Amino acid sequence: MSENTKKTQITIDDVEYAYEDLTQEQQHLFNHCLDLDRKIGSAQFQLDQLSVGKNAFINLLKDALAKEE
Repeated sequence: MSENTKKTQITIDDVEYAYEDLTQEQQHLFNHCLDLDRKIGSAQFQLDQLSVGKNAFINLLKDALAKEE
């Protein structure tokens, strides 16, 4: 790798590492962590949508029940 090539810095527990200097196993484990972070974010987004949807249906049900009274 030439001296002009910038290495990708990653931080784990406040310690910086150059991604390119990690072993293949370490890179693989790091990539799993990144993928899991993306999946957790996606799952949280979906949970937020589901929660809002549920609340909307509860409100619709309350309105429907109130009309009967």
